Amino acid sequence: MLEPLRQGLPPLDPAAVASAASCALPARYEAVREARRFTRATLDRWKLDERFEDVCLVVSELVTNALRHGVPVPQPEGACDHDSPVRLHLLRWTGRLVCAVRDPSRESPVARETDDFSAESGRGLFLVDSFSDGWGWHPLTGSLDGKVVWALFRLPPAE
Repeated sequence: MLEPLRQGLPPLDPAAVASAASCALPARYEAVREARRFTRATLDRWKLDERFEDVCLVVSELVTNALRHGVPVPQPEGACDHDSPVRLHLLRWTGRLVCAVRDPSRESPVARETDDFSAESGRGLFLVDSFSDGWGWHPLTGSLDGKVVWALFRLPPAE
C-alpha cells in the first residue's frame, strides 16, 4: 500500500511507521461524521491538531467518494455493519502523514474538471489535491479486493 507514497521525499520503510490507526466505517453516509471524529481523536493523540482542518476535509472527501462510488449501495442508518466495506487508515512517520481509504471497487477515482464550483458534487478530488501534498490510488492485491485512495501531508520537523 505504501510504495507510491514517495512524493519527492526519502523512501519510506513501511516498518518505520511511527504511529498508525484505522477504523471500519459503515456503508452509510453517516460514516463521514464518524471518520471526522476518528480523525480528530487520532490527530489529538498524535499532537497534530494544528493539521486537523486540512486533514479532516481530505478524509471527508475520500470517505464520501468511497461511499458514493466504491460501495454498491450505501445502507440506511440502522442497517447491519458486520462486513464494513470501507476502512480509514491514518499512518504517521516523522515527516509525513498519510490518510488512506479502502473500498471494494477496483474502479479508478476520476478527478472531474469543473468550472462550476457552486455544483453540489464533482469537486472532491480537486479538494483532496488542493489541501494535501499529493494523492493517488492503487488496486489491492492478495485476499483483499478493491482499492486504496490515499492522500499525503508533509509534517513540520519535530522540535
